[in-house]
Amino acid sequence: MPTGELGGHPAYWHMYPDGPRDVLAIHCSLAHSGAWTGLAQQLQDIASITAYDLPMHGRSGDWDGHSDLHDVATEMGAAMLTHGMDLVGHSFGATVALRLATLFPDRVRSLTLVEPVFFAAAKAIAPDAYDAYIAEERAMFGNLDANKESVTRNFVRAWGDGRRWFDLPAQTRSYLCDRIIFIPATNNSLNLDVHGLLAPGVIERAAMPALLVQGAAAHPIMDVICQALAQRLPDATRVTIPGAGHMAPITHAGLVADSIRDLFSHAP
Repeated sequence: MPTGELGGHPAYWHMYPDGPRDVLAIHCSLAHSGAWTGLAQQLQDIASITAYDLPMHGRSGDWDGHSDLHDVATEMGAAMLTHGMDLVGHSFGATVALRLATLFPDRVRSLTLVEPVFFAAAKAIAPDAYDAYIAEERAMFGNLDANKESVTRNFVRAWGDGRRWFDLPAQTRSYLCDRIIFIPATNNSLNLDVHGLLAPGVIERAAMPALLVQGAAAHPIMDVICQALAQRLPDATRVTIPGAGHMAPITHAGLVADSIRDLFSHAP
């Protein structure tokens, strides 16, 4: 698979060919581009998916420790985004996809946001729910320096695919622990909206057909976020995946794919 630079950053990307629609997919925190394999198989008759590894994930370059990670991820995506592409993002990747859609609406055919962790959006319509989530997150990451594995284990319990920590392969547990710093390092983007996506008129630039997907068993804050974004996106549809949690594109790839197929039918 290709390696090189995206937006000036060392990068790796994976290409899932065959279908006629060109899709750019952006994965969640602590994963890599291979997380799209199941969804790509479900959509291979209609979509060719290109997925890149986020900074400090997979085989892309490491983080320099001071650059804004959301900026870097967005610059990488912008380098791959060409006219007429469908954008699909999951979790952190969904927030990058949303930002790209507001920056380059003329390039985006449709926008799919699966479990977008744009917590700042919740504050506008449910400040109490937002404050409760922020308190929960601070408690979870309070002892990160002292016990990285314990923090990672708790994070995976809340936002993982339902598997218990010690049921994960040792290599996977190590990979997750090595990247857990990514979560607090992106808080300013996700919790405080330092990039101004919530400013008047910005989200509204993403006027293409949009799909908001959440898991029925996901964290309750996700429903608030999706509600807030649906109020701002001009052409948004919401879908809830029965039985799914935060990792719906992996655990329920078929149902997520069905929703994307329906979106594509309304974005010819």
